Amino acid sequence: MKKQFAVIGLGRFGSSIVKELVDQGMQVLAVDINEDKVNEFAGIATHAAIADTTDENTLRSLGIRNFDHVIVAIGDNIQSSILTTLMLVEIGVSHITVKAQNDYHEKVLNKIGADKVVHPERDMGIRIAHNIVSKNVLDYLELSDEYSIVELQAGPQVHGKTLIELDVRAAYGCNVMAVKRGDDIHVSPAADEALYTGDVIIVIGADRDITRMELDLFDDDTA
Repeated sequence: MKKQFAVIGLGRFGSSIVKELVDQGMQVLAVDINEDKVNEFAGIATHAAIADTTDENTLRSLGIRNFDHVIVAIGDNIQSSILTTLMLVEIGVSHITVKAQNDYHEKVLNKIGADKVVHPERDMGIRIAHNIVSKNVLDYLELSDEYSIVELQAGPQVHGKTLIELDVRAAYGCNVMAVKRGDDIHVSPAADEALYTGDVIIVIGADRDITRMELDLFDDDTA
């Protein structure tokens, strides 16, 4: 059975979520107080509704409690975001993800019962910064304040060496989750897996350990 999602707020962030969920075959209710935005998604989402989601009766009339997951993607109106989230919690929605504008906003959302709070602009900024600072980092996903998943590009300095020779786990406390070579992906690669220039290594670990490993094994001053 397809999961049912509701996305409240159809700005850039909410719109992209609606489109991606629809592309994945999910049932999606798109909600916004702006009629023009709702009309834009009338032919994209499963259902689209014009609604003031800070009103509990309005939310109940949408049958919001029956949705598996509600994403609150309201843009700059922090008050509406908080009130909407509070209403969803009180109604008993099973899972609520909310976009936060800042750290204070996040603290309030966590206090009132949001299941997950995201900072899309901040998180994208972090990823871009990592890509700019290091030529070896292809992508970066923050798991917590201290742990991340990073895609590193192998250069000539590790060409032909196996994972056991590089001693990634013992020396750096990091785990290689997968190695991508062209269209091939080797998940949980064996210790005798050799790396070659151009390979993409997906690593999970503490940020300080990943940085240390990158400097030792992947930094190529000649590039």
